[in-house]
Amino acid sequence: MSTKLKCTFIFLLFLTSSRILHAQSKLFNGKNLKGWYAYEPKIGKHSNASDVFKVENNMIRLYGDKLGYVMTEKSFKNFQLTVVFRWNTDSTVTRKSSKRNSGIMYLVPTATKDTLWPKGIQYQVKDGGTGDFVLLQEVTLLVKGKQTEPGKSVTSSRFSDAEKPVGEWNTAVITVIDGNVKQELNGKLVNEGTLTEASEGKILLQYEGYPIDFSKIVLRKL
Repeated sequence: MSTKLKCTFIFLLFLTSSRILHAQSKLFNGKNLKGWYAYEPKIGKHSNASDVFKVENNMIRLYGDKLGYVMTEKSFKNFQLTVVFRWNTDSTVTRKSSKRNSGIMYLVPTATKDTLWPKGIQYQVKDGGTGDFVLLQEVTLLVKGKQTEPGKSVTSSRFSDAEKPVGEWNTAVITVIDGNVKQELNGKLVNEGTLTEASEGKILLQYEGYPIDFSKIVLRKL
């Protein structure tokens, strides 16, 4: 291979790598909640999310006696979102509920008012239900050729179970592209459907009373 050809190859490799890195971004930097805000029902929005929830040991740790969530400040369209999570089994951590229940919400419209369960799709994280679609505030999907009913909170069950034992890390992957939505858990497809309306919005991590940790949140634009 000539020197000129080698240089061209190296340049193209560098350009391709740069594009991949540019397309993928860490929504959680491992240090703080920059790029996120928090919400709790009795108080409302907290621009400084650390007023409500904490970052400890390179994890977003949702716990305490206040229900709520952390939400991205930015909105996203056509993406693949990877979230690594586990239930926090530390008995000394304050909790509001003994039921393991949480969720990863996405496609939350920017114009939607902050409320405990805003409009959007929830990737259910729950004992016996992780991977379910929870369609909130009239959102509908076409799942297996059948239209879901609009409603305040409608569940479309996962196709299969793939959650790891309590305390172990799980990897959830959510892919949204041109209205098609796919949910995976630990490398296994657990749900998919097609949106019937606009598909762009923010991402949030739900705290419903049982402590949960998030160690990695990466979004790749498609």
